[in-house]
Amino acid sequence: MSLIVMEGLDGSGKGTQTAMLAQHLRKCGVPVRTITFPNYDSPSSALVKMYLSGEFGKDADSVNAYAASSFYAVDRFASFRMDWQKDYEAGTLILADRYVTSNMVFQMGKLPREEWESFARWLDDFEYGKLGLPRPDAVLYCDMPIEISQKLLSARYQGDEGKKDIHEKDLAFLKHCRDGAMAACSWFGWQQIHCAQGDQPRSVEDIHAEICRRVQPFVPGVQL
Repeated sequence: MSLIVMEGLDGSGKGTQTAMLAQHLRKCGVPVRTITFPNYDSPSSALVKMYLSGEFGKDADSVNAYAASSFYAVDRFASFRMDWQKDYEAGTLILADRYVTSNMVFQMGKLPREEWESFARWLDDFEYGKLGLPRPDAVLYCDMPIEISQKLLSARYQGDEGKKDIHEKDLAFLKHCRDGAMAACSWFGWQQIHCAQGDQPRSVEDIHAEICRRVQPFVPGVQL
């Protein structure tokens, strides 16, 4: 059983890299299942959608880190139990576009820095311990500088800033999230994928090649 998580802020390219990696693994004969969080097609994501659309407040800080984390955690619990648990237990490689790790990245920054590690440890115990979600074998954090990711997001939305959710439009919040992600990389051994060189993003092909090298140890007997 293997679970590999692709993590990163919006506009980091992690969704593209998840799709490319899944396609490559299948071509190499590796049974793989992709999952994405939040699971917007499920009723379990209702509170997440209300939160992101600003129904609980017009900025991210309107809902505290612990409450917001519980919204996402319930969605993951439902997804695991109802959707991909059997595949995971049968030995299919599970490739997740975001996971428990996203609560650490996006919620920890709401707190004072001196509380970050205690929150991260609480979340680790809550989702993996109390809820029984499987721990990832590897977390690959796609690190794209905020200035570049914002340009990529604007291109995605054809310049319509109104399409951004309460996370995507708050630059100060996103900078705190990136700082929190760097801390989590240190505490939990996440692997950083640097997605830019200077002020320019690396090519998707170059990043993909690096990700394949990082994933290789988790598919023994298969040359990626």
